[in-house]
Amino acid sequence: MTSLSILDLSPVPSGGTVADALRNTVDLARRAEEFGYRRYWLAEHHFAPGVAGAAPAVLIALVAAATTAIRV
Repeated sequence: MTSLSILDLSPVPSGGTVADALRNTVDLARRAEEFGYRRYWLAEHHFAPGVAGAAPAVLIALVAAATTAIRV
């Protein structure tokens, strides 16, 4: 069996906000966990327009608190 992972940059949706991006990241992590994904990776990007992932430690804590089994 292949282990699946997701790499999330937490993109801000067109016309959306950083809060929308964070909600989408948590929703995606929960879905990934439901579908049996093993790992959820969060990338760090500073000064990149449209990306809410400038502080991976904060995103890691957010995703880890919202999931139970997936490795973050």
